[in-house]
Amino acid sequence: MSPLDRREFLRYCALGLGALVSGPVLTACRPRPSPTPVPGPSPTAPPASPTPGSRVPSPSPAPSATPTVAPEYPHLAVARGGEPEDLVRRAINALGGMGRFVRPGDDVIIKPNICVAYHTYEYAATTNPWVVGALVRMCYEAGARRVRVMDRPFGGTPEEAYARSGIADQVRAAGGEMEVMARLKFVQTEIPEGLDLRRCAIYEDILKADVVINVPIAKHHSLARLTLGMKNLMGTIWDRPAMHRNLGQRLADLTSRIRPTLTVVDAVRILTAHGPTGGNLDDVRKLDTVIASPDIVAGCLRRDPLRPATGGPGLRPRGGRDGVGPRRPGEPAHR
Repeated sequence: MSPLDRREFLRYCALGLGALVSGPVLTACRPRPSPTPVPGPSPTAPPASPTPGSRVPSPSPAPSATPTVAPEYPHLAVARGGEPEDLVRRAINALGGMGRFVRPGDDVIIKPNICVAYHTYEYAATTNPWVVGALVRMCYEAGARRVRVMDRPFGGTPEEAYARSGIADQVRAAGGEMEVMARLKFVQTEIPEGLDLRRCAIYEDILKADVVINVPIAKHHSLARLTLGMKNLMGTIWDRPAMHRNLGQRLADLTSRIRPTLTVVDAVRILTAHGPTGGNLDDVRKLDTVIASPDIVAGCLRRDPLRPATGGPGLRPRGGRDGVGPRRPGEPAHR
């Protein structure tokens, strides 16, 4: 498949990321409704003193308390314009804050894209390190007991890729841990809802963690034109090449077994061609955008000009069709 034309790619991104933000620098798919004010009781005159022989009236029953309505949050929020940490905080806060996803004492795993050790973050092959560092800080602020960051690179060693990407420095500065994914921790796992991929070796700690935060970078891929949240989960399995035999369906199958608590898409810099590894700064565009959603495909189904062009594999529509995420914009995710 030919690389995505830069102008075409940017048009997809401008529409996909910009349609959600027609004017404001931050928007959400379903803003929280404003609470309706509840009128208080009308003021009354103090009761008259009882006269001899008269009956003192019983006090009126207190008005019943107004039932508490749980706040309703959007499926997706987009922050545009600013530094990476500021973008992350604005997007997460629009969803209700990190405390909605991480509870005190939680064991958290953050899964960015650290696919190769060849390039620094400027080449947009790996997730922006400041995006990852901000998420580590916010998890600890919410009370997380432990925050680990990991990926399984296919180019270079994990240690080299972690350092070269800049992610290791930012994670450690925020108090988190970089973990090398040991071969012995990949366990054969059944995928009951899989249509094609029914069993594969998945990193055990991903399955056991209290919270998994998926942090892909928006970039070109030769098989999918543009990859986002579902493709990033390939770094949690051992046999990556097997996924490419039926990429769209197998990603949907894998996502039915690994459902991240939160997905944060890094579009600070995007790779427009020669993905997934890149290597040419001419293929990189700076959008200064972060997308966040508790549903891995919610953003992809939002009037999706980010979806691959007609004739591409169409990974996101398949994810929605197979029940991985909402079937249409604004519909609650299937849990």
